[in-house]
Amino acid sequence: ISPFRIGGAVPTVFSYFSEVLAREKRGEHLSWLCMFWMIGGIYASAMAWAIIPHYGWSFSMGSAYQFHSWRVFVIVCALPCVSSVVALTFMPESPRFLLEVGKHDEAWMILKQIHDTNMRARGQPEKVFTVTRIKTPKQIDELIEIESDTGTWYRRCFVRIRTELYGIWLTFMRCFNYPVKDNTIKLTAVWFTLSFGYYGLSVWFPDVIKHLQSDEYASRVKHFRNEEVSHFVFNFTLENQIHSNGEYINDRFVMMKFKSVTFEDSLFKNCVFEDITSLNTYFRNCTFINTTFYNTDLEQYKFVDSELINCTFFHIRTGCQISFDDDYSAYWIYFVNFLGTLAVLPGNIVSALLMDRIGRLTMLGGSMVLSGISCFFLWFGTSESMMIGMLCLYNGLTISAWNSLDVITVELYPTDRRATGFGFLNALCKAAAVLGNLIFGSLVGITKAIPILLASTVLVCGGLVGLRLPDTRTQVLM
Repeated sequence: ISPFRIGGAVPTVFSYFSEVLAREKRGEHLSWLCMFWMIGGIYASAMAWAIIPHYGWSFSMGSAYQFHSWRVFVIVCALPCVSSVVALTFMPESPRFLLEVGKHDEAWMILKQIHDTNMRARGQPEKVFTVTRIKTPKQIDELIEIESDTGTWYRRCFVRIRTELYGIWLTFMRCFNYPVKDNTIKLTAVWFTLSFGYYGLSVWFPDVIKHLQSDEYASRVKHFRNEEVSHFVFNFTLENQIHSNGEYINDRFVMMKFKSVTFEDSLFKNCVFEDITSLNTYFRNCTFINTTFYNTDLEQYKFVDSELINCTFFHIRTGCQISFDDDYSAYWIYFVNFLGTLAVLPGNIVSALLMDRIGRLTMLGGSMVLSGISCFFLWFGTSESMMIGMLCLYNGLTISAWNSLDVITVELYPTDRRATGFGFLNALCKAAAVLGNLIFGSLVGITKAIPILLASTVLVCGGLVGLRLPDTRTQVLM
């Protein structure tokens, strides 16, 4: 359900806001609007980082329902949405929309309200709204619903739904008619390339850092070979170790954690495993004789090609028993996302201040080309800090392209097609994001050269196409 809400809200918000702005400040204020997407991202990533890892924030409702921290996170993220719904009840309708549907008097009253509000803000409340004539657009012929007073109720519902769907289809097809056809094709290329490169890399970054962490962690692994331990009690944490060809006789493993531990070709005889929690721990080709497992999470899949002879299992814990304290890399997922989102702030401010000064096309093309170049330098990243720094630089450069692309899109379409055209391009954007995630995700474990070169090339090509769009800085909305 959530994507329907988001997918419908974004095009409507940009279209609505552009239709109540003066031409001189339209680019700047639309860029400030774009910044609230970033603010929402910071809010969401910060709340995830602060709430989700703390498993202590939970309580039970009955025997079957557990209210864990991730549910708290969902509620916290829903609060801004609820606030926006309340705020919308105080917003006037777009005057341009009212003129399109022939409601001239209502449009005039809203224009007067906007005028009076602006004059009071300027300290000139006595200035009277003097517009007496409004240029109305040509009305679009609408489909007439038949059988409104006759026929069955389901027949009337069917005709109404068919009429609405046909009207939507006609509006969509007008996005590919003169004079906006060429602009739609170019915008399609720019939206697709920018989304493909941006979202593909955004999802790819945490995986790259996780691989770097895994490689660094694996380089510090400790090897123990040919151990012979008997009548010993293990009650401490074993971490990042490999035990090969060992013999453990009459040993007890009690109230301890195994973190990234592997036992290979080892023998366990007359041993006891009690109150054990394990993370990334496996027993490969091991033999267990007369061994007891009590209150552990050592499930069958952790015994790889192992033989269990006369062994007993009591109170085996199934499912995930790992906390965020055990899995340190989980913090990095939220931390990296938070830093990447926070890095967008300077780019947002710069784009808002310069949007009406240097123009939309210069900012769009320049930002995408610079993003492609910065993406190429990821090839030389060899450490976590370097990759995070490149991520922040890349996000800071890319946000200017997103802001200018949003502004250009709403300015190139006329009022009767603005939200539809923006919605189509936004849907294409999500399709490109999915494609980018699939391609980059499949290559991240193989090589980083192909994703980097692919994203860099796509962004540069998209920026060059964006430079071919018409300049809308001084253009009156159609």
